[in-house]
Amino acid sequence: MTLAEEFKSRNFSIYGQWTGVLCIFLCFALGVANIFHFNLIILFSVICLVCSFIIIFIEIPLLLRICPTSSTFDNFIRRFATNYMRAAIYGVMSVIQWISISVQATSLIAAAVVLLLAALFYLAAGVKGQAFQGSKTLGGQGVAQMII
Repeated sequence: MTLAEEFKSRNFSIYGQWTGVLCIFLCFALGVANIFHFNLIILFSVICLVCSFIIIFIEIPLLLRICPTSSTFDNFIRRFATNYMRAAIYGVMSVIQWISISVQATSLIAAAVVLLLAALFYLAAGVKGQAFQGSKTLGGQGVAQMII
């Protein structure tokens, strides 16, 4: 299945996964950009950076196979295998970044919005009863099985 066919499938988990990939880059960039504030925003930027690395392992399952990680971390990441669990983790990450606005309005609001969008895509997939379908381009079942 090509990338275009995946998007045409109307499976919201595919949309959520690709929005998650966008979150990786956005959270990393905005975390670095806002880390130079000398107030409480530095805490939210560090959290945003950490979120980017967590999202990398959630959205690109191939990395769990090729990166040396602990079994505790692997088990934590594997908890987010369903649409509802992914919606929950993205929702929590989004709420944390929305809270940062109470300290100071910064560009972290963009991360909050895109994280919320990913959460809504995964929630829509769960509500519609769509099974989680990982993109083969991002190391879904097809690619991950070839490495074993």
